[in-house]
Amino acid sequence: MVRIPNRMVEEIRKDADARGANGSLSSAIVDYMFEAGLFKLFVPTALGGSGLTLPEALRVFEQASWADGSFGWLATIGSGGGFFSATLPSEQAQELFGHDKALVAGSGHPNGIAVPVEGGYLVSGRWQYCSGAVYASLFTANCRIRKAGGAQETGGVAGLARSGGSMGEDDLTSSTGSDYSAGEEAIRSFAFLPDQVRIVRDWNAFGMKATESHSIVVDNAFVPTERTFDIMSEPRFDDPIFRYPFLPFAQTSFAAVCLGVCRHFIEEARVFAEAREADWANSRPGRLAALRDEVEKGGAALLVSADRFYETVERTWDAFVMNGTLDEVQSDEVGAICKGMARDALAHAHMIFPLLGMTALMEDLPLNRIWRDLHTVAQHSALSSV
Repeated sequence: MVRIPNRMVEEIRKDADARGANGSLSSAIVDYMFEAGLFKLFVPTALGGSGLTLPEALRVFEQASWADGSFGWLATIGSGGGFFSATLPSEQAQELFGHDKALVAGSGHPNGIAVPVEGGYLVSGRWQYCSGAVYASLFTANCRIRKAGGAQETGGVAGLARSGGSMGEDDLTSSTGSDYSAGEEAIRSFAFLPDQVRIVRDWNAFGMKATESHSIVVDNAFVPTERTFDIMSEPRFDDPIFRYPFLPFAQTSFAAVCLGVCRHFIEEARVFAEAREADWANSRPGRLAALRDEVEKGGAALLVSADRFYETVERTWDAFVMNGTLDEVQSDEVGAICKGMARDALAHAHMIFPLLGMTALMEDLPLNRIWRDLHTVAQHSALSSV
């Protein structure tokens, strides 16, 4: 099991406090993520990865997000790119994933156009929300296939699921195939090398600032056929994770991030209350008592929510491994528990935040950053109840 040692958690948090509005993890923290294999949790052991199951990886995502939201998000999204190791041709998978610095960034939305040429395709496009873009050794994105004369090829829709990007709302829509009916057009996944990609530094969200979730642009780049793939094709490895449905995979991953960030928020609120005790005990005794009460109630309730979340995920995962499928009832149950986890995390934070006073409005306060990170994750459509 991959675990982040406490000494490293302290370093991650010091780095988060020091970066301010810089919006970047330090090189030392990024190096640690590579060294610890946090981007290769799902990559098979044959390619130097950890080959974790989904329940095992979720515990890592939670711990990483408890250390820092941006750190946890990058670990979560970066790990998703490991799915391509099972769908790319064997030689390409070994070359692209077999080294210690392997990290995929990209998008599942089919915003590119690929024109078939001898030996491959010429690709152009622009894709948003590609988390970890500045650290990536490989970029992936989906494209519509267009013949040289301008007509689009028809055929089945390739899987748009595990793109290795930040999996924005458009990615979730596309991954279900709801926008593109079978036979309408062919969509294929492409892998780009860093020198084929231009990064547009346009990530300007109010939370998860250090995730480097920028747009990428590809302009008439040649991609050989062997660096293209269909994520819905039969995986080359037997690990069950490569057959697990995309939507519950995204939902459980993001719910684990919410859980970790909320745990950190509640712990930081407890530290905040202790730091204010000398002043507030006389000037605001009612607020101090209310804050402490909400922190303890929120912490206890979050543990209950976490237990329900992991029990559901582990039980349905075991059933999936046994039966080879996740039926509709189980999928709905997983979705409901994940959305509930996000609602609970926000509810606990919302009860605490008004009791923190004006200081909590300052963006350089860790509590403020954690609050913004939590709301940014919970905003994702995978966790939305509507």
